[in-house]
This record gives sequence, structure tokens and C-alpha cells, in this order.
Amino acid sequence: MAPAKVEVESEPTPMEEEPPAAAPAAAAGSSSQVVEEVEEAMESVKLTKGKLTERDEREHLNLVFIGHVDAGKSTFCGQILYRTGQVDSRTIEKYEKEAKEKNRESWFLAFIMDTNEEERAKGKTVEVGRAHFESKAKRYTILDAPGHKNYVPNMIAGACQADVGILVISARKGEFETGFEKGGQTREHALLAKTLGVRILLVVINKMDDPTVEFSEERFEECKEKLTPFLKGCGYNCKKDVLFLPISALTNINVLEKSPKLPWYKGECFIDALDNLPGLDRNTEAALRLPILSKYKDMGTVVEGKVEQGRITPGDKLWMMPNRVPVEVLNVWLDQDEVSYLIGGENARVKLKDISDEDIQPGYVLSPRAALACPTVRRFEAQLAIVELLEHKSIFSAGYTAILHVHAIAEECSIVQLTAQVDKKTGKRSKKAPMFVKSGAVITCIIETEQVVCIEPFDVCPQLGRFTLRDEGKTIGIGKILDLAPDAACGGVYTQAE
Repeated sequence: MAPAKVEVESEPTPMEEEPPAAAPAAAAGSSSQVVEEVEEAMESVKLTKGKLTERDEREHLNLVFIGHVDAGKSTFCGQILYRTGQVDSRTIEKYEKEAKEKNRESWFLAFIMDTNEEERAKGKTVEVGRAHFESKAKRYTILDAPGHKNYVPNMIAGACQADVGILVISARKGEFETGFEKGGQTREHALLAKTLGVRILLVVINKMDDPTVEFSEERFEECKEKLTPFLKGCGYNCKKDVLFLPISALTNINVLEKSPKLPWYKGECFIDALDNLPGLDRNTEAALRLPILSKYKDMGTVVEGKVEQGRITPGDKLWMMPNRVPVEVLNVWLDQDEVSYLIGGENARVKLKDISDEDIQPGYVLSPRAALACPTVRRFEAQLAIVELLEHKSIFSAGYTAILHVHAIAEECSIVQLTAQVDKKTGKRSKKAPMFVKSGAVITCIIETEQVVCIEPFDVCPQLGRFTLRDEGKTIGIGKILDLAPDAACGGVYTQAE
């Protein structure tokens, strides 16, 4: 940096006259001091650029809206955002006009979440929409997942970030049955949500205002009775972790407040039900695990994901796994606000030093260095429940190939070995390994991935220890990781950091 100009009041000195010996030193000393002060001031500006927002300590929940196509998920999300003041009336008027021009009058609220032309033209969500709202008690992020079967991988990307699942069901005659029958997305979405760690499920019976329903208690109870056994089969405790609510998303009935149109319903409205959910254990004292969902350039490298456990703070020196690239955290944001730290359960936006966005892929994990780094493997043992195999591939055995979905990873894998069959009633493993199994079986097996992946045993970090197997666009199995070094004698590649 060039020395700052220092002006000193003094008598003019003739050019030919030699200045006092001490003068240069004094001037140099003053100049040096000013330089130091300027540099300190500039460093201070760097540190305070983008002033930190005081953290909102209300609990934050990620809500993933799932369900069959046309159940009304995007309309429901749009209604919530409109009624909580996230969208102004002029914008709503614009969407109403646009929807009318497309002969889709009832879809105007969905346009709040479905922002691209393909989604608006077809009336189908393709990408996972993201938005924020808040109540007096909590802060919420909406993840509007696509319902169409072609976009299930996108739905998985949304559900793996979620704390609470909102399963939207259409009460309209015919639509409920289509969504729930074999091949409908209601079943697969509910199953995936449980597999991906969504412990709490609010089942919203929508379109109660439809002429085929007319706010009928009988229709609500019919949907509830048909769904309950299936949700139990997915692993949900329907008395403790599942709540059924009747609503009309389009007409805002039972969304933000109770409605006289549902006199028989004695429960809470949707927002009150969310606010009164018990707090979740965020495991904030554990080693940081932040799976990367996306990355981009913005005056540096920025990554996005959900803090699954632990805490991240500017100045942290971390590793980007699986490549062990050393990075430093420059800034962290919660929603749009730059904050002093983030904890488990919060959606993170993080600016990193010493790494290019080209060296980061979805599914990489930010974690502490050395002994606390996230493990990386290509082979692991898992407990796997075979949900439903494809008709032309009805036998599951060593050599079976599929796509492994775990947190933000989608990776090709193959079954190396079936190690035991598990009794579904007792949980005991057989002494003899089966040669093959069919749909409905529960087994333990060794799985090998094409590339190294960042995972954990389920009992160490559930968020990185549960997975889904899919084949030809269909979920065939759900599982949890038991052991990261099951077969070290014949080439297991567990590479926990030294």
C-alpha cells in the first residue's frame, strides 16, 4: 500500500538548505503510523462488510410438502405465504391474471412457488421450490417437492433436508383413490419421507370444499382410515408422530385459523399444529456434518446445504470431504441474513476460502479436520428392507445394481453379498446367509458404490446413515447403514481420517 500523505504545519525550508537530521525519521514515523491505522481501518471494514444480523433464536423447521400430483401442494404453499405476508396483493393480482390467461384460474396461488414456465404451463412442480415464513413461535422454510413420479429424485433432494413432512391428500372423489392406489405417488412419498428421516408427518386432507366432498366428516374419516394402516407399515407411530387435518388450501379454510365450515373438527388449524409441535433435538454439540446440496460463485465459492449436526462459525478451518481439501469459513448466512453461527437443523449458505466451486459436488460434506472428519467409503454393511422389486427383476441377490440415495448423494451401487435375513418380528439375524430374497424381505447385505461416498453408521449420525435404493425410477428398498468396514480382509475401503 502507498504511504498516506501527511501534512505537517512548519516553516518553509529553502530547497538548498539541509533539513535537520531528525526530521526524516520523525516524518517516516508519522507516515508509518498512519499507514498502520489505515490498514487496520480497512481490515475492520472487511470484517464488518455485510453487518451481522442478530440471530433469531426461535426454533427453525424445514417443512417438505409431498403427495400425489394435483393434490394441491403448491397452492397450499402459496396460500401460506400470501396469508403470512410474504407476498403482497399486487403480486397476487398479477398471478391471477396470468393464470386466467392460461385457463388455469384456480392455479394462481401455485404460481407463487411454481416459478418457471414449464411448471406453470403443465401445472406440475418440477424443481423443489423454497420459501420462508414465520409465526410468533417458530421460523419455517417451505420445501415444495414435485409430485410427479418422473421427478421423485427431486422430491428426495427436498425430503432429505426436512424436519416435518406435510403429506397433502386430495379428498376429491376419485383423486384420493388415484393417488393412493398402486402406482400413485402418495405411497412412495410417505415411504421416502420416513426413510429420509422425516419423523413427524402432518397429513393434510385438502379440497374439503370440493362439490364431491362438501366438508364431509365421513369423507375425512374414510381417507384417514385408509391411510393409517399404510403409514404404520412405513414405520410411523400414528398416535405419536402423525396428525390428520382437514383443509381447503384454495379457500384458506383451517390453514391459519379454525373455520365454522368444519364444526365437527375439534383439532387445531394447520399453523397452530405446527407451532405446538415438540422441539427437536439438534445434536449441536456433535462434530459438524454439512452435506452440500448446491454450490455457486459469488465473489468466491458459496455452498448451500442443511447443517445436520454440530455448529459452523466464520473462521472455522474444515475439510471438504471426501477429498480432504482444507477450507476456511469466511461467512455464514441463515436465509438472507449474515449471522455469527449456524447450528444443526438450519439451512446454511456458507462462503469458503481456498477452494473452487469446480472442486465441489453435491453430496460432499463439510466437517472438522483430522479425527472428527466425516468417514468416506466405497463398501459398507446395511440393513435393508426390500419394498417392492420390479416385475422383470423379482429376485434380489448379489450382483443386483441400483441407485443409492443418501442425504444429497445419488450414486450407482451394487450388492456384493447378502449376509443374513432378519426376522421382522424379533429383529434377529439368521445364522445362514440367504442366496436371494424377494419383495417384503428384510436382510443385511454388503453394498459397494462406484465412487467414494461420505456416510456414517445410522447409530452415529442418522441423517447420514439412512438410505434409499431405486431402480428404473422406482423405490425398491430402504435401509440404514450398520458398519463402514464390513469386509476389510477382502478390500474394504473405510478411510476415516487419521
